[in-house]
Amino acid sequence: MNAPTKPEIRTVVNESGLEVKPLYTAEDVEKSGGYKLVGLPGEYPFTRGIHRLMYRKQPWTMRQYAGFGNPHETNQRFKYLIANGQTGLNVAFDLPTQIGLDSDDPLAEGEIGRVGMSIDTLRDFEVAFDGIDLNKITVSLTINGAAAILIAMYLATAEKRGYDVKQLRGTAQNDILKEFVGRGTWIFPVEPSVRLVGDTIEYCAEHAPRYSPVSVCGYHIRESGATPAQEMAYDRQGLRRRGDQARPARRRVRRAAVLQLQHLRQYLRAGVQVPRRSRAVGQDHEGGI
Repeated sequence: MNAPTKPEIRTVVNESGLEVKPLYTAEDVEKSGGYKLVGLPGEYPFTRGIHRLMYRKQPWTMRQYAGFGNPHETNQRFKYLIANGQTGLNVAFDLPTQIGLDSDDPLAEGEIGRVGMSIDTLRDFEVAFDGIDLNKITVSLTINGAAAILIAMYLATAEKRGYDVKQLRGTAQNDILKEFVGRGTWIFPVEPSVRLVGDTIEYCAEHAPRYSPVSVCGYHIRESGATPAQEMAYDRQGLRRRGDQARPARRRVRRAAVLQLQHLRQYLRAGVQVPRRSRAVGQDHEGGI
């Protein structure tokens, strides 16, 4: 009796439980929707990128997550990073700021300035961004439960310095749903928290249209145990959910961001391409986010 022959290669299954074929051909492209859903960079549905020459022409924005101690110390760090080539800022806030506590609150003892910058007043924001050109350096605020307040502080700081807020670019994380699943820095119950996100989207759509008032963070969902496919599903549904919360302004809501966990595995580049295409097609069919 002949012994069973071993397969030539082992089966490879990705983190979403999908088998990865050893070779993909034009036939697979057709099965997934055809070349029209791949297209060229800079053209709908943007599967291969939103710009024609992508990163060959201009590298992506570099943001090192930064912020510690008080606003003055953080300002010095920001200026050091910019002087050494950083092209954007990603602001870290301490835990009291993240959950809406002032620095003199007894519950904040021992946590002030430890994992990020401490913010209590508008003056703190003014100090943190003193001497930084907010038209040239885009700022990402990594804040969720207290996002509405800190977005207001950032826009007010820009207005006091004479910037046209309607032209101001930047991002706030402001993804409260993932706080209930992955991090825990929420302040209000689920429904009012989500409604507050919708309010910030609606406000920015009218008053700061180039500002991205939400960054849906599938990254944290993935870190909490989700597969890449579940992460992408969360990102897509998250954008639709936030858009629904701002329905009166929905067709004007065009700016949002997505934070995803990326691996070096070539196959998982779909984690960038699929959401781009999905969002473009969704906007085309539904309008807005």
